Amino acid sequence: MTTRFAVLGPVRVWHDDGEIRLGAAQQRLLLALLMAHAGRPVPLEELIDALWGESPPSAPANAVYRHVGVVRRLLEPDLPNRATGNWLLRDAAGYRLNVTPDNLDLLHFRDLLRQNRHLEALALRTGPTATGIPTESRTHPAFTALEREYVTAVKEAAATLEPNAELLAVLHHTASENPLDEPLQAHLIQALAATGQRAEAWETWQQVRATLNTELGVQPGPELQEAVRLLTKANPTHPGARGTARPAPTGPTPAQLPPDLPTFAARRQELAQITTQSTTRIALITGMGGIGKTTLAIHWSHRASHRYPDGQLYADLHGFDPTPTDPAQTIRTFLEGLGIPPHRIPTSTEAQTGLYRTLLAKRRVLILLDNARDAEQVRPLLPGTPGCLVVVTSRDRLFGLVTAEAASPLALGLLSPAEARESLARRLGAERLLSDPDSVAEIVVRCAGLPLALAVVATRAAAHPHFPLAAIAEDLRTAHGGLDAFTADDPAADVRAVFSWSYRALSPGAARLLRLLSLHPGPDVTVPAAAAATGEAPAAVRPLLTELTRSHLLTEHLPGRYVCHDLLRAFARERAGEEEKPADREAVVRRLLDHHLHTAYAAGQLYSPFWRLHPPPPAAPGARPGSFADDTQALRWYTAERQVLRAVAEAAAARGAHAHVWGLAWALERFMDRQGHWHDGVALQRAGLHAAVRDGHRGAEAHLHRGLARASARLKRYDDARAHIRRSLDLFTELGDRLGLGHAHRSHGWLLDRLGEYEGALDAAGRALDLYRAVGDRAAESSALHALGATHALRGEHRRAAAYFEEALTASDGPYGTRYGMAGVWDSLGLAHHHLGEHRRAITCFDCALRLYREVGDTFSEAATLRLLGDTYLAMSDPGATRLVWDRAATLLDTMDPTAAGELRTRLHALGNALPPPRLTSV
Repeated sequence: MTTRFAVLGPVRVWHDDGEIRLGAAQQRLLLALLMAHAGRPVPLEELIDALWGESPPSAPANAVYRHVGVVRRLLEPDLPNRATGNWLLRDAAGYRLNVTPDNLDLLHFRDLLRQNRHLEALALRTGPTATGIPTESRTHPAFTALEREYVTAVKEAAATLEPNAELLAVLHHTASENPLDEPLQAHLIQALAATGQRAEAWETWQQVRATLNTELGVQPGPELQEAVRLLTKANPTHPGARGTARPAPTGPTPAQLPPDLPTFAARRQELAQITTQSTTRIALITGMGGIGKTTLAIHWSHRASHRYPDGQLYADLHGFDPTPTDPAQTIRTFLEGLGIPPHRIPTSTEAQTGLYRTLLAKRRVLILLDNARDAEQVRPLLPGTPGCLVVVTSRDRLFGLVTAEAASPLALGLLSPAEARESLARRLGAERLLSDPDSVAEIVVRCAGLPLALAVVATRAAAHPHFPLAAIAEDLRTAHGGLDAFTADDPAADVRAVFSWSYRALSPGAARLLRLLSLHPGPDVTVPAAAAATGEAPAAVRPLLTELTRSHLLTEHLPGRYVCHDLLRAFARERAGEEEKPADREAVVRRLLDHHLHTAYAAGQLYSPFWRLHPPPPAAPGARPGSFADDTQALRWYTAERQVLRAVAEAAAARGAHAHVWGLAWALERFMDRQGHWHDGVALQRAGLHAAVRDGHRGAEAHLHRGLARASARLKRYDDARAHIRRSLDLFTELGDRLGLGHAHRSHGWLLDRLGEYEGALDAAGRALDLYRAVGDRAAESSALHALGATHALRGEHRRAAAYFEEALTASDGPYGTRYGMAGVWDSLGLAHHHLGEHRRAITCFDCALRLYREVGDTFSEAATLRLLGDTYLAMSDPGATRLVWDRAATLLDTMDPTAAGELRTRLHALGNALPPPRLTSV
């Protein structure tokens, strides 16, 4: 039996059948010391000192003998008592490990260096030396000497080899671990320059110079000076030649990668290939579903993230779902991740793509596009200039991306038997695998090298440590059926068999919940929605969700939100078709649709009671709609459920559930408008309008025309907006709905304000006010008074505007019946007093608006009010107070609207050196 040892990274030992689970910390440390000495004896005194330092036991030599005995039995379990064995030997000089370059990575490393095979040698290191032993023990001279030996080898490789992606990755990682090693940093700068990455070379120079000054108080030495001299000579016009780094991009640094899998194993060759591909513009990972494309891509992306300092973007394109993600939607999501708020995203797709590529032109960003359907879904998401890396995963080979876009493909295959065993060992431990090698071999064959199947097998085995592996192998052998999409040439590649016995191990309640959740249309599901699917109380569902999560059949990717892998969901949908009656499945879907519609209605009643939503029909028994304490909770729910509600509306439309479609469109209108989701708002309002027409509900049709008018105007589609508002006015007039007609006039006035037609706007707002008073709706009356004041303010008639705003505040229900509406009126009144020169009154009004905006959590509106408050302080010749509130506003805007934040900081800079700001209770 062959035994292999590793100390250049985690302390590990393998036999042919898998990895040995090493013992306690001191036994692991003993073995690490023997490896570090690479076959040379370690004196007993040195072992005692390393193991216990200044606090040895009363009989330290005997304690060493006991540890040695334990380690010997770990290495050779069949060793007779008191036998010395083949590996851990004792001679007059001490203890030594009987190793050669064939079975110790350290000796192999040195052997490769002697043969000038530097890159192969460096690839043997898998992490900091001797990880896994106590942290304080890693400062032992034996281990620090190995670290220095490795760094020396990296420098030798950099000095003798032509720079390439593999060497550059090693230099990056080693330089980050040794920031004060000037020759190493110089090699990194030179390698970056030699591979065309001059901007990063200049950044590295600037960072190293600053680190040396901060940590040591010294200037760069001759190696670094020579590296930057060569860099300057090669490109004297580069801004770095004048001692400045390239400007950092404005806006946030996105970090959207999903978490790395801690049990990731194998795939070493594929990881190396992707590293090579990363020097190109696009790396493409393809393979069958469940083969581990996403896991590999995420793992590599985390490893390479340091090479892309401007962030990482991630999108699941859902390429093989019934409705793949629209690239335009992904671009809008990426723009938000890059700091562009929804309301500042351009209207047209072409302009959005142009803005996206403009932002990336100044950045080094890693973009992971997961589960792509075809090349056409990917192309709009590609940067227009070099510097970024796009990693794409797909079940399709995407030949169009390879031929037209020069993508570097990697076809991911099944795991080899050795890799499959390694994957199981990482999850179950080597000892358990060694207990029954025959059953392990059968499990590996039955799982056919499919990582997802191996993960499910290991999950069950880990959950039942008392189950013999032979029983698990028997389950795989006797199970029937298979997921058609994952049947390979080998008939043993049957993933459904794995899913079926894992499913059978569930309690009846958890198995039923898994079946029913497959009917949920959204990308994830909450506890209340899961309860609606079953028709039971949330308290009864939570333990079942916990069971499914522990079995890795669900993942709680956010607190209280659960997702299911698409293959498991397909399996669960099959089981629902087999085990649930058609009428029962129909009832589940109806409860889910009713749950989301009625909860959206409850949220809308608090978030925007001014619009007076049309009550939906009674919910099905067991739908359990949610309720909310206030508008803050309603806003949080809308924000968290936005993508789910889109999917629910699409599912309702596909089923012909017209009342649910137009009901959701109506309930979501104000949220979509206020939060800047105008593209989604237009799409949902159009779907709702179509459903209302099909349903023959003219009242809903009238309201949705009004909503479409507002959403279209947000996107500057003013001709569409005019047409929709005219149709809304006509319908409400025909219906005799005075309140609805008032809403339509109110929206018409808002549209005319945007078009600069102020006389018409005043007329429309006045008509709305008359209608609201006629029906006795005080909250709506307050909104109309606010609208009249806003139009007078646009005309420069600030005294008259202030009168309307003050009247709006006295309405018995308050503006709009919400803190949001009240805050808006206080903000408008503050601006009117500012223009009238009544600055103290303006500050009081702005303070009221800020308090309310903070209560509801509307930070964007808070920042807007702070900007106005700063204007007022500036008009009062108080630059210190101005600086305080503008700085607060800019900080809030940094992640929401970097452009506005930059404009505000420009104004701050223009203030010059003013006195320190006072402490203000209003900010």
